[in-house]
Formats: sequence, structure tokens, C-alpha cells
Amino acid sequence: MSGPCPYEMCDGSGFVVDAETKTARDCRCRPERIGRARARALSAVIPRRYRDVAFDRAPVVDMDPVIVRPVRRFADNVSDQLDAGEGLRFTGDVGTGKTTLAMLVSKAALEAGRSVAIYSLPRLLTELRRTFDEGSRHTHVGLLDRLVAVDLLHLDDLGAENTTAWALEELYSIINSRYEQQRSLIVTTNLEPDLLAEQIGPRTVSRLNEMCLDVPVYGHDRRTERFSAA
Repeated sequence: MSGPCPYEMCDGSGFVVDAETKTARDCRCRPERIGRARARALSAVIPRRYRDVAFDRAPVVDMDPVIVRPVRRFADNVSDQLDAGEGLRFTGDVGTGKTTLAMLVSKAALEAGRSVAIYSLPRLLTELRRTFDEGSRHTHVGLLDRLVAVDLLHLDDLGAENTTAWALEELYSIINSRYEQQRSLIVTTNLEPDLLAEQIGPRTVSRLNEMCLDVPVYGHDRRTERFSAA
């Protein structure tokens, strides 16, 4: 657990040492260091397409300020938001910029030194299935524990695939555990809450409703527009 203490309280070890009494106590940064250590096996890399996203660049500057404003407010105060367990749910049609906005938040969290895991739901379910393979580097419980411990879990395309009963229970287990531990969640979905409840279950959507501020992302399909212009 290396790296300087963001609060300038310890020497980077995660412990504050009292030289006079020869005792040590946990530094304020220790939970964050533990979270980052647990998250190392997770996907915490901004995809190449989104590495240069910024609030002052296209396509974000071309979006309605009403949509962008709560995202910017969240990103500007990301550590406080994560400490409070707050989250965002981006809802809207295909190609309207939901993932771009979500990546801005994940990028801000990483830049603030917080642990982040970024997955599309299909990929996450694949990773969970692989834990049952012989020789898997992760146990099923171990991967679930990491998904719960990370400061910010970013799930893309929620409700995008036909899910089995097993997949629905896995998703509920992750979201419910984060709900109970007051851990932040960022999700994107093409489905309005009622349709999302039909796809992933009302229990899961009920947790999301309480955990996340809903950000409707409306507009035209920017991917189709870019392709047509070319």
C-alpha cells in the first residue's frame, strides 16, 4: 500500500505512528488504500475511446447544460460523493452520451485516488461465470467481495441482455451489498425504470432508485450522426 498520504497524516504506510508512546493507529487514508488493493484485480482502466473525455470538449460541450450540470457537480466533489455513498443513473436512448458522462465521473474518481471498477453488465457476468472454471485466479466469493469493496462500481448497459435467474441473483447480490455498505454506483441503461424492473427485477431497481440520482440523457443518436457525416 504505497503512495503518499492524501491527507498528509502518515508516511504512506496507512498508519500514524506516535513516537513517544511507540503506538500506531489507522490513518484516515487506510480504508482507501485497502480498497485500492482489493480492486487491483478488477477492471479499473478507462477504455481508450474515453480517455480524453472532458467537460470542455465535444461531445460534452454540445450537450444540454441541464443534463451536464449534475454530472459536473458530482465529479467536482467526487470524494465527498463517494464517502456519502451517492451515485448516478444515466437513462436514455442509444448514442445520446450516457457512457461518456459516466466515464467522466469514473475518471474523476480515479484522478482523486479512489478505487474504481468499470464493467459492462455482460462482461461482468462473464467474469463471474469464469470463477467457476478450473484454475480460475479468483474465487466466486472473492470477486464478489472486491466488487462490493471498491469505492465506485461503474456498470454500463444495465438491462442490455436477456438474463438468467442466476444472473439476476448475482446482480441483485452485488447491488444490494453495495446498498447495505453505502458504496457508490454509476450505471447507464437504455431502459426507463419500469422496463428496467421487468428486465432485472423490481428488487434491484428499488435499490438503484434509492442509491442513484437519475440523470435522463435525451437527444439524437450521436454515433449515427457521426457516421452519416462521414
